[in-house]
Amino acid sequence: MELLKRLMKFFIISFIFVISSIPFSMEMSEAYPIYAQQGYTNPRAANGRIACANCHLAEKPVQIESPKAVLPNKVFEAAVKIPYSKDAKQILGNGQLSGLNVGAVVILPEGFKLAPNNLISKEIKEKSKGVFISPYSATQENILVVGPIAGDTHQEIIFPVLSPDPATNKKINFLKYPIYVGANRGRGQIYPTGEKSNNNIVTSSFEGQVIDIQTLAKGETEVTMVNSKGNETKQNIPKGLSVVVSKKDNIKLDQPLTKDPNVGGFGQTDVEIVLQDPSRVVGFIIFAFSVLFTQIFFVIKKKQFEKVQAAELKF
Repeated sequence: MELLKRLMKFFIISFIFVISSIPFSMEMSEAYPIYAQQGYTNPRAANGRIACANCHLAEKPVQIESPKAVLPNKVFEAAVKIPYSKDAKQILGNGQLSGLNVGAVVILPEGFKLAPNNLISKEIKEKSKGVFISPYSATQENILVVGPIAGDTHQEIIFPVLSPDPATNKKINFLKYPIYVGANRGRGQIYPTGEKSNNNIVTSSFEGQVIDIQTLAKGETEVTMVNSKGNETKQNIPKGLSVVVSKKDNIKLDQPLTKDPNVGGFGQTDVEIVLQDPSRVVGFIIFAFSVLFTQIFFVIKKKQFEKVQAAELKF
């Protein structure tokens, strides 16, 4: 049975890497977590920056909620929240508009990992329905990735996590550990190759006066300008971008020709969790009850003393 589980795990991870190696069209943003897997052995750099920020340049908020403390070998929820307006529409590589996709990377402490399916409760399974979470690599089970998935229905992603047991793993100690998370919404501005996506403001490559603006057959916009020497230059703007210049406008070099199409971005944060020793919890409970009983005993003795003192005064 154990061998079957290992084989299934191997085939799942192999399938992920095979899919990630298939060349995608430029209609997709090549900056989802799966592309970080290809380009970075560790998604978190030495300065704390998570790899997704290299392609998703806009800064957006992200939140993570998890227990403050957890016992060994227990399943708990780490909820990553990726807020954005559901009215927001992203521009695709083909110029069409669509709803935003989301993706996330969760970097757990060593020893923590994705909870096995047989240990996940029905409640957690229902919360994470339709979300496929996978380890970052075969050797980094403590790093989890998900995405791209539809953002409209997944602005909160539940990660079921299994805590380690120091009794079986001597490398693990009962300490406080950090959990790092990075999450993106929408497409990135830069592809892993270094090229810009069409999810950017288009700026003028020339200087002069706009004399013509035409829409081409494929939906692109052609802006024609003439400089002070009378030389004409043409610049194409990808389909779907909103042009903000008009005929007879005097344009400077690097002046924006379109509105900013980016409605998404990336954010990262962290939270701390304590791997709690059960004996410490039991010890604290015993200590708390001993203090409680001691205080009660003192109150009782005080009442008895007051009664004796009152009786002596009457006598």
